[in-house]
Amino acid sequence: MLLALQATTIMIISSLMMLVSSILAKKTFMDREKSSPFECGFDPKTSARLPFSLQFFLIAVIFLIFDVEITLLIPMITIMKTTNTSNIMFLASAFIIILILGTFHEWNQGALNWAL
Repeated sequence: MLLALQATTIMIISSLMMLVSSILAKKTFMDREKSSPFECGFDPKTSARLPFSLQFFLIAVIFLIFDVEITLLIPMITIMKTTNTSNIMFLASAFIIILILGTFHEWNQGALNWAL
């Protein structure tokens, strides 16, 4: 009991000492450049709305969709040991055909066209 009381007292005293030293050691000089966050060379005081190409966003969304669909194909490899191989091959082939048709559709719609 006495040891816990001593440890608590020491922790409270050291916390108070650190608090007092941080208050006393504060610099009152405030520089605009030092108080602003570093944003990789960009001035954070200006407008945060910068023009962004919608083409990059569309490519990112298409990549995300197809990446998730490819991730759904991975468990089919482990299932091949326990189920009928012809059923799995049929499902995997149908899934890949759907992916290819989706890619052709995006290509025909012009989402994959990089010409400006």
